[in-house]
Amino acid sequence: MLGMSCLIAALWYCRRLYTYLAQLLKWWSRYLQKKFIKNLSVMAEVDLLGYCAREWKGETKQAIQMRKVYEELFWRHHIKYIRQVRGDHYCALRAVLFWVFSQGISFPSWMKERDILKLPEKLLYSQGCNWIQQYSFGPERYTGSNVFGKLRKCIETLKANWTEISGVKDKDERGNMCNILFSDESKEYKLYEAIKFIMLYQVIEAYEQMKNGQGHVPRLFSLLFARDTSSDPLSFMMNHLNPLGDTGGLQQVEMILLGYLLEVKIRVYRLCKFNTEEFQVNYPEEYHREWHEIYLLTEDDHHYHIPIISI
Repeated sequence: MLGMSCLIAALWYCRRLYTYLAQLLKWWSRYLQKKFIKNLSVMAEVDLLGYCAREWKGETKQAIQMRKVYEELFWRHHIKYIRQVRGDHYCALRAVLFWVFSQGISFPSWMKERDILKLPEKLLYSQGCNWIQQYSFGPERYTGSNVFGKLRKCIETLKANWTEISGVKDKDERGNMCNILFSDESKEYKLYEAIKFIMLYQVIEAYEQMKNGQGHVPRLFSLLFARDTSSDPLSFMMNHLNPLGDTGGLQQVEMILLGYLLEVKIRVYRLCKFNTEEFQVNYPEEYHREWHEIYLLTEDDHHYHIPIISI
């Protein structure tokens, strides 16, 4: 009888312990899920018209107009869902890179022909661009001679993650990898700073070619250097790249440059330009037929979201 009582007591204790551990595990799982969702910079897709109804309530002129635009997108352009993107000053870069990674788009052809990890040293030693020490990493400014080491780490992060994700054939697995990557703030910002630097590299290359009369330079660089604020690579970096991620986002010329260097056609639905020729724009306008097409949506030309087309 004593042995039986001990056995019953032990079973009762084990059952209580199991119940407690199960509840603890459930609580921890919910905590991690909430934390993961909170850290996501690109949210899961939601119904487009449902999103519109939540965001544009009321009977103001703007709200009525926006509901009309979203219905147009839903019925005529077959955009059924939307992924909200965190609206900081990296917003456009984030939306474009998430598209590229989630669709498994590989490196552009020019990146496959050279080692992008060596670009910082190339500009320093081969082309004497010491002024790159004034490069700003978003809100982090003026890192001095350490800038080249930091840039290399950013490019390493970009190359490693791009290589890994683009090599995955399963769409759902790629999506999960993107969700993890775009919830890691440290890694995520390294991606954006790497792209910023590669934009600068392209501008320096084009500037040197134009100065020396070498080869054909795309028209976008003529537009870029025609601006008073970006008449040369240094002014482009100081006035347009350094504020990016800190006090400003991508302007239209920089969107063209981004599409060019990634070799993608970026089609943007500009809701603030509804019923005008600028409602749909492509960055760049001149693109190769084999380039992938990606889509963005903006209500104000500052904050971008990802539309999901379903036909």
